Amino acid sequence: MPDETPNRQKFDGLYRTTIAPLRRYLSRMLGNASEAQDVAHDAYLRVYPKVQDDSARNPEAVLYTTARRLALNRIKRRGIAPFASGEPHLENAASSTPGVVQQVMARQELQQLEVALAQLPPGCRAVLLLRKIELLSHAEIAERLGISISTVEKQHARALRLLRVALPSHLNVTPTNYPPTQEVRK
Repeated sequence: MPDETPNRQKFDGLYRTTIAPLRRYLSRMLGNASEAQDVAHDAYLRVYPKVQDDSARNPEAVLYTTARRLALNRIKRRGIAPFASGEPHLENAASSTPGVVQQVMARQELQQLEVALAQLPPGCRAVLLLRKIELLSHAEIAERLGISISTVEKQHARALRLLRVALPSHLNVTPTNYPPTQEVRK
């Protein structure tokens, strides 16, 4: 091609030698070949003027730096709006539902907890459920059950102690495993 300028030939050579490795690099970085191709072409568009006016000393380094920055920007945009490009990237999306193993383990743990709760004395069970499920204060539980606050505190502590003994160590019930309480007693 006789009418091509040396800088145009230089860009063509840069494109031919770097397009495949650049796409592979971007595919690994982005996890998506289609996005990698888009980012690569954007990078070439940005680098082309620098190659044409011969202002880039090392055009390949400028190309890779530009492509890397464009890819990082795209990854950041994914974090803000995962489907900003218009098409959902379902192959990269994490499932919001637990896997089969997690479901089976959760059912087993729930069954163990139900058995342990059923084995609690009725007073302890009532106090524990009112405290942890309905989030009532000790005073509210005492009023509802018609017992003293001191009895509620003792029944609650006893229920936690019995559950700690009855459950496997990874399921042990401690006060820190429960939601925050409504009152702080000293």
